[in-house]
Amino acid sequence: MLRRTANAAFAGGMYVFPGGRVDGDDHLHVYDDYRRGPDVGQAAQQRALGAEWRGFWIAGIRESFEEAGVLLAYDRDGALLDLHDEAIRARFDGYRHALHERTLSLDAICARENLLLAVDRMHFLNRWITPEGRPRRFDTRFFVAEAPPKQRGRHDDSETVDSMWITPADALTLNASGEFGLMSVTHRQLMSLAEYATLSQLHRAVTEERPFPTFRPVLSAAALDSEG
Repeated sequence: MLRRTANAAFAGGMYVFPGGRVDGDDHLHVYDDYRRGPDVGQAAQQRALGAEWRGFWIAGIRESFEEAGVLLAYDRDGALLDLHDEAIRARFDGYRHALHERTLSLDAICARENLLLAVDRMHFLNRWITPEGRPRRFDTRFFVAEAPPKQRGRHDDSETVDSMWITPADALTLNASGEFGLMSVTHRQLMSLAEYATLSQLHRAVTEERPFPTFRPVLSAAALDSEG
């Protein structure tokens, strides 16, 4: 999880999942040459995401790389990308910075490094739409993926100032003690993830046929009055 800078206009100082907005280029068909998946087992996820499924998956992978330094991709040998080597990690850090600055695109990185984005390893969970009445509203698709074992990830020292791997249960415990600020939607997602004792249990759950709910919370009249 990443801690947003206290100066952020939204969720300042809180811990969040890597993520961000879908860019127009994320929908480009050029990514059909640089992805593996969705596979047959993800057909239900693809249908749930709708006609713009490509853009949501590509954005999820791109934002995870930009914000957390984790690039879910296969190398030319078909193995998950290994960033343990210092020289390789430094090269990809440069790509990450250029991608964030919009001076280099993700498909160009894939072409340069002969990568295939691992769409087949990122699974759609659910969709959340911010309640009407909020000054800032979002329509967000949440995904889950197992991190590549040879990448460690790190915050960007700009939009985010801290990062950590933490179990959902520990994050919820720290939040309850006031040490780990969470937005309500993040809290709800962590509660759902905490129901699974192991990664393999979670993986089975997200790859089986299941519903893909859309949550539309509604603000109470008291909340609307307090925000007005």
